[in-house]
Amino acid sequence: MEMNLDKNGLLDEEILTSERLSLLMEEKKYALVKEELAATAAPDLAELFYELDERYHPLLFRLLSKEQAAEVFVEMDTELKEALIGRFSDRELAEILDELYIDDTVDIIEEMPANVVKRILKNSTSEDRKIINTILRYPKDSAGTVMTTEYVRFTGDMTVEEALLHIRRVAIDKETIYTCYVTGRDKRLLGIVTAKDLLISDPETPLSEIMDENVIFVHTHDDKEEVAMKLEKYDFLAMPVVDSEGRLVGIVTIDDALDVLIEESEEDFAKMAAITPTETPYLKTDVFSIWKSRIPWLLILMISSTISSAILTGFESALPAVLVLFVPMIMGTGGNSGGQSSVTVTRSISLGEVEFPDIFRVFWKELRIGVMCAVTLGVVTFFKVWLIDGLLLANDAVTLTVSLTVALSLALTIIVAKIIGATLPLLAKKIGLDPAVMASPLITTLVDAISLIVYFFVAGSVLNI
Repeated sequence: MEMNLDKNGLLDEEILTSERLSLLMEEKKYALVKEELAATAAPDLAELFYELDERYHPLLFRLLSKEQAAEVFVEMDTELKEALIGRFSDRELAEILDELYIDDTVDIIEEMPANVVKRILKNSTSEDRKIINTILRYPKDSAGTVMTTEYVRFTGDMTVEEALLHIRRVAIDKETIYTCYVTGRDKRLLGIVTAKDLLISDPETPLSEIMDENVIFVHTHDDKEEVAMKLEKYDFLAMPVVDSEGRLVGIVTIDDALDVLIEESEEDFAKMAAITPTETPYLKTDVFSIWKSRIPWLLILMISSTISSAILTGFESALPAVLVLFVPMIMGTGGNSGGQSSVTVTRSISLGEVEFPDIFRVFWKELRIGVMCAVTLGVVTFFKVWLIDGLLLANDAVTLTVSLTVALSLALTIIVAKIIGATLPLLAKKIGLDPAVMASPLITTLVDAISLIVYFFVAGSVLNI
């Protein structure tokens, strides 16, 4: 597409596009490029990098201000970050790292190969290296791994005026200044004050008189998903993190909590679909990696289906041929019923709405739901089998007794499936397994086997076979 610049070097479009950037770069209008970049948000700039020719990346990045360059860098994916780091000089890399918040630097380090990590640490300050190494030692998925150490801290003997002066001095390097923390000289957390508290209080007032001592906090080893849920529950912008001795060591901010929730949701959805979770975007994941993430689960589920085959083979000789026609319907309905319950309960577990002690309440609720669904679907199935399969399709083998057998089997299967689907995730959580793993795929396989046993039991009782 051909586009022409006007006499000021501007295009008709008001929004910065990759085509516009490419044209400006080709004509070497770098001053205008710099001006346009400065007026564009960091997430939008990161997207533009993906659309631009790679040869423009280093120069374009150098046209950004140091602050904006750091913001854009954080928004990029691992592949692009690694490519840019490879082209940075040590001085440029050090400048970027200096502008990054510590938690963002830790996230980048966790994504990079060893040779890149070594270079990042080499170009970090000694103080930052110490903090980074401390954070990296925390258990995976703990609050310590997502917290930042860049927060505003006061001591209890400071006045409001001293606190405001302190904020002015350090705010440029802090991730948030809206919620500030009051500690003792030993860094033990005593209370919190907000920027609003400071602005409306008398300058001579000691912080100890206006701080909120009812502090809700988390520990460094708490699960990061639980921390994110606490932030959402209490509508905080940040959550203080303390060590085992109650000393303030960092905060988890709302943006990091949101990232955690998105990451955990994507991971749960992947597991529910029988796929090994991956952090790489779909279009950037090679075919072999996708195959590798899917094939283990497909193999497990395929092998586990032999249980159903063995049950079917064992009863096949005694089962009338007409009943075999309805096996897929009963197994499918059972699997769908169990899947509904498992997904609902798994989501409730992840949101902190239900825990293992609630298992009997969950059982009772799903039993009642199961009975209601069983009665509804059982009645519909009876008339469907009798009228459509028997009369409309003129299948003489489909009698009223056969219709009753299929309907009762379906109804009992639904009740059992609902109970299994609701209780297995809670049992998995209790023994330390991921509830998402117990969701649709494995529950469907288990319900398939049980539905066959129920079907043959009902058929034997009703038809005397």
